Amino acid sequence: MQLQEFADRSHLDSSTIEAWMDAEWLVAHRPGHPFSEQDLARVRLIEDLKGDLGVNDEGVALVLYLLDQLYGLRCLLRDIQAMRITANDRTH
Repeated sequence: MQLQEFADRSHLDSSTIEAWMDAEWLVAHRPGHPFSEQDLARVRLIEDLKGDLGVNDEGVALVLYLLDQLYGLRCLLRDIQAMRITANDRTH
């Protein structure tokens, strides 16, 4: 989704989006359609962390880093499992 649609749907102003991108809390993925539904979910998480839970900026950065690491490990595990299944299928 484009920046304007993302801003409208996330209820963030452009300066907040820029600041969060500078902090690497949000990352534009593709030219032309830089934001996704996952980015909207990430905005909601950041707002919950900062608002409801009172987490400071350093804490938000740490939480997001750990979640990104966890997601990366889940993807790696999924790939390893797929390779095992493929290797198993070849031997049987």
